[in-house]
Amino acid sequence: MTRDRDEPGAIDLSSNLSLFFSQVVVEAIREHGYEATPAAENYVVGLLADYARPNQLSGETLCRPLTLLLAEALETTGPERFVRLRSLGDGVLYVSGFFGEHLSMRGVELGYVSSVGARAYESAGSLLRRAGAQADGGAPDLFRELSENFSMFVRLLGHVSDSLFASSAHTPAAVLKLYERWLRSGSRDLAEALAARGMVPRRGDRTLH
Repeated sequence: MTRDRDEPGAIDLSSNLSLFFSQVVVEAIREHGYEATPAAENYVVGLLADYARPNQLSGETLCRPLTLLLAEALETTGPERFVRLRSLGDGVLYVSGFFGEHLSMRGVELGYVSSVGARAYESAGSLLRRAGAQADGGAPDLFRELSENFSMFVRLLGHVSDSLFASSAHTPAAVLKLYERWLRSGSRDLAEALAARGMVPRRGDRTLH
């Protein structure tokens, strides 16, 4: 269901998504001191813009077993293998960053999930290196960076997710959900969002002041 562009906190899909997500990503990197190359930063922005309108292949990551997707990707050849590996890496990164809390609640081992995403990116980069694509924009180095720092990029997307969630909390019900989310995660970003609304969250007695 498409959200009305006048609804508070809604993302207007007719606007420049890349510009919108670029601002959020840059702010998260600055606020939390992450180190990422401009290429990786732009890649993450593009990933978020793509997932605002997920295609069928990227959507598979949200509903099919990751081990099966990785096996299928590694069994393919040629350009399709690269596309599937890259899509798997993207999907795992997005799901881990935006829905990591839900994965944990379902008993999913986040370390294993991250290892699948990192391997997918590394394998995609290896394909490009073997194809001699190093000179074409440094793509293999980009995928190596995404693979070697996968957990960091998951945390970065987690901060982006918290920021978007907080910015959309404009009703009492939404603020309550914001507080409940903070209780589960202890996110500093969410705590600051609650404080900006005049509420001081305290984990010890599970109350707001």
